[in-house]
Amino acid sequence: MIDNAPCHCGVEVQEFLHHKFIYEEYLDGHVLVLEKLDASFRQNNRFEQLYRDFETQKVCYLPLTTFVLKPLHRLLQYHALLQRLLKHYGPNHPDRADSLTTSDTLKDLIQPVMETLEHSENLATLCELQRDIIGFDNLYQPGRKFLRHGCLLKHSKKGYQQRMFFLFSDILLYTSRSQATLQFKVHGHMPLRGVMIEEPEGELSNYGLIIYGLPKDCGNRQMTVAANSAEEKEKWKKDLQAAIQQARDKTDTKITYLSLKSCSSSDEIVDQCGTDVATQTKPTAQRSNTTVHVCWHRNTSISMKDQLLAVENQLSGYLLRKFKSSNGWQKLWVVFTSFCLFFYKCSTDDSPLASLPLLGYNVSAPTAEDAIGKDFVFKLQYKNHIYFFRAESEYTYNRWMEVIGSATQKLKPEVELAKDVECIDAKLQEKEVLEIQSVEESIESPKTKKSKSKR
Repeated sequence: MIDNAPCHCGVEVQEFLHHKFIYEEYLDGHVLVLEKLDASFRQNNRFEQLYRDFETQKVCYLPLTTFVLKPLHRLLQYHALLQRLLKHYGPNHPDRADSLTTSDTLKDLIQPVMETLEHSENLATLCELQRDIIGFDNLYQPGRKFLRHGCLLKHSKKGYQQRMFFLFSDILLYTSRSQATLQFKVHGHMPLRGVMIEEPEGELSNYGLIIYGLPKDCGNRQMTVAANSAEEKEKWKKDLQAAIQQARDKTDTKITYLSLKSCSSSDEIVDQCGTDVATQTKPTAQRSNTTVHVCWHRNTSISMKDQLLAVENQLSGYLLRKFKSSNGWQKLWVVFTSFCLFFYKCSTDDSPLASLPLLGYNVSAPTAEDAIGKDFVFKLQYKNHIYFFRAESEYTYNRWMEVIGSATQKLKPEVELAKDVECIDAKLQEKEVLEIQSVEESIESPKTKKSKSKR
């Protein structure tokens, strides 16, 4: 229980905040740092290569822009920690007075943090997406906000094809993933001021949308897309409707758009126009484990609201992870951040042994059929991929369940569209198997591997 914990949490945070002037300088300057990084990345080829090379190293397990925002996240975590402590501390607890003092000190910093958080996260997201997207320059522009990105199946003469959509406050981008560069090649775009959506009839009504664009904007009359569940469809529908209405209400038209050649075939415009867009031909070092790539593999999406919620729900601590091939358990230091679990041997390690993205996973208590027979165990499941983790106490168990549950998404495909959709899903599952196997092998101990080889 918390009341039995060491009584110095408030004191330690308070001593740390004696240097709050550093945080104040950071709050004033971190946006400029992000803007300078983005400008140097776009204008200096040598810096771009150094940036990409650094992000492929183990020590840079998150996008560099996320590390730039970490002090912002830390302040929110300190504030949340103190509020939880004060909630559980009794009136006579020896650490209560120091915690109250520290909480008051934090209030002066938390207000500007809350004011700048959404803007800073949006700027960092736009900068990162620009590195993942080819064929659409100047993604970061004043006034443009990221709203949602994720997978939808687009109907064409070839059947349903997996495509990646990027929804911003003024425009909808439509892309496919390049196998050579692991980046997303823009095939078309729709300025939202000229977009309309409606729901199709028949079997597509549960998970499909028809998107109409004005010919003067993109040469496209309509495009039929399908999500993998009714829940996912509703997310896209809600965000699209809100963004379209806001784009129409705005009178500011200063934002400029990439010009694509018009195509006569309404449903094939994206595939045909893709050949007219300038593409990046040279292979470059590219991160392939960011949320946008996880959304591609898991056939799901995330929004800016999801990202802001994830910032508030980060956690670290020791967990016991159950081996798949035996009843043994392995103790690991685990960090949950950016929708992903990162595994370390101990808390002082600089880089993780492996990572497990949790978008699409469901967190729950084990069932009787799982036959775990241990207390404080939670179960993570995505399709047929299952993991069990054991916490040290009831409190830490509840915290892991709360944090993971608030930042992950449950995906339950409801209706199969056609044979070609089943084929796409099979390919995604095959990629997922390879990904999970690499995670499994990375965090197994050498002793376990040796015993397996003897068998």
